[in-house]
Amino acid sequence: MAVRRRSLLVASLGVLSRPASAQSYPSRPVRVVEGYGPGGAPDIIARLIGKWLAERLGQPFVIDNKPGASGRIATEAVAKAVPDGYTLLLVLNNNTVDAAIKDKLPYDFVRDIAPVAGIYRQPLVMEVHPSVPADTVAEFIALAKSKPGKINMASAGVGTGTHLAGEMFQQAAGVSLFHVPYRGVQALRDTVAGQADVYFGVVASSLPQIKAGKLRALAVTTATRSAVLPDVPAMAEALPGYEFSAWYAVGAPKGTPAEAIARLNKEVNAALADPQFANQLAELGGIPLAGSPADLRRLIGSDTEKVAQIIKVAGLTID
Repeated sequence: MAVRRRSLLVASLGVLSRPASAQSYPSRPVRVVEGYGPGGAPDIIARLIGKWLAERLGQPFVIDNKPGASGRIATEAVAKAVPDGYTLLLVLNNNTVDAAIKDKLPYDFVRDIAPVAGIYRQPLVMEVHPSVPADTVAEFIALAKSKPGKINMASAGVGTGTHLAGEMFQQAAGVSLFHVPYRGVQALRDTVAGQADVYFGVVASSLPQIKAGKLRALAVTTATRSAVLPDVPAMAEALPGYEFSAWYAVGAPKGTPAEAIARLNKEVNAALADPQFANQLAELGGIPLAGSPADLRRLIGSDTEKVAQIIKVAGLTID
């Protein structure tokens, strides 16, 4: 009888310990790995959500910038991290390229990164240096057709959203641009400096340069106009059917405890429902991307199909 009572006590303690451990997460600082460097849109978004989570969960959420290889250095670091809930990845739509070319990478994005929560979706903006003699998409297309392969198109790296949006534009417009891949935010800086002619930049980091007159916005890449650039046409107005957007989310190493993922998902969605936080995202040019981990997995799947098609048509080799 004593043995049976002891067994029941142990079992009861086991049942009680699971919700207790879920509520105690996090009990120490959490690292959020971001793959594009300080000052860019991913860094801005990582710090916004990190600050919110730190305030809500009572532990520091430390942003760890690991730029390089179009975000793959950061993704690999998280894919190989201990799956304990204390290492997270700022996921971008760029990671769908990883899903499309998984056989060439030391990790499988879909297999090795668990979806946690969506954060934010925004258009890219087709922007040119003021010296480029084009004020509209139609004028730019005419200019590009008159100088095939002569107009420099900057990107934040081969296979990034800033690259693929430009490839999609070339396919839709029937033009050929000379692609100049950079490392992260240097693409924006060199376009401002006139070293590159056109850049499909994220709205969050491009807005200050556009407002200062250092870049000229020709179109946003979503199907409709952006609230923060209401006078800038949507690309679909010139090229019907064109749509490409950037999005940001939270991921974790495969095997991260379900309790930690559920807690993080709940708190990220609470941020997106908060008017002040949502307004901060709106000021950056986008909209909240609320939902469950399953919703995020579906988004990754649909975007992977789009990216794979762009890569196939362009004949891109992405290592």
